[in-house]
Amino acid sequence: MKKFIVITSISHPTKGLKKFSKMEGWDIVLVGDKKTPSDWFLPNVRYLSPKDQERLGYEIIKFLPWNHYSRKMIGYLYAIEHGADIIFETDDDNIPLDNWALPNFISEKTITSRSNFINIYNYFTEDYVWPRGFPLAEISKNTSFSIVNNKNDIAVWQGLANKDPDVDAIFRLVFNKEINFNNFENISIQKNIYCPFNSQNTFWKKEFFPLLYLPSTVTFRFTDILRGYVAQRIIWNYGATVGFTGPSVYQERNKHNLINDFKEEIPFYVEIENIVKILDSIKTKNMDKSLIGIYKNLNNNNHVRTEEIKILNAWITDVKNLLK
Repeated sequence: MKKFIVITSISHPTKGLKKFSKMEGWDIVLVGDKKTPSDWFLPNVRYLSPKDQERLGYEIIKFLPWNHYSRKMIGYLYAIEHGADIIFETDDDNIPLDNWALPNFISEKTITSRSNFINIYNYFTEDYVWPRGFPLAEISKNTSFSIVNNKNDIAVWQGLANKDPDVDAIFRLVFNKEINFNNFENISIQKNIYCPFNSQNTFWKKEFFPLLYLPSTVTFRFTDILRGYVAQRIIWNYGATVGFTGPSVYQERNKHNLINDFKEEIPFYVEIENIVKILDSIKTKNMDKSLIGIYKNLNNNNHVRTEEIKILNAWITDVKNLLK
């Protein structure tokens, strides 16, 4: 089994990157950008500089913007080209804990609810906290959930992060407190219940690599959240679901301007419920056709720009060519 770690960075090697670089059995790819130091180097890491990226020949490179998180897709394609069976993605400010490891892609427990959305953080902590991308209208609802003992195939595992987990700017501006999750049991989410998942501590199974697509015409803070909602809707069509694990990294967050983060997050504060209606209207069960149909509908409803469809088609072409 070939396992790849894909990361982006505009900084010199961080504590997290140095620790990941020592993980045995993993190939590590770092995707640079215009702001990444030109002398970037770390043993055991394949650094893809801007010049390296231009030479790779992927169709999507013609269209991807610089200085945008969506360039991480070049790393996914590089991993696919080199035979990846598993892709793990993270950010350079996440540091693996001693329990960090590849989970089995089967879960033994499922969380279920009568609501269309579930705040998965409620399973892992009693603190008042919610994941980035969770609908604002749902935060204050006292939504109950139950745990069922059954097996589910997992397409994507989202691991949690301690200390400064993936929360939105509203949480940080209002509460600004450290969170440490105290439940370490893996769990899957019942089909037809949405929960946002990100790109910060995330394992993907090969069959679902096409769903790694990160939209380029939305903000930096929205791209992986929108991808997560789209992916989980399509995953259900394949008899699988999304799973969450307890904390396996901790985050020493890079410096952020929280007001700028808030501005970039406005789309998912106000658009998620409508986006979910679009997702639920898709009837086709073909993965590529589902992606194209969803993004065309998102474009028609002004959630993404028209050029998104061109970039998505380039992505689909690249993935098909590389998975042959």
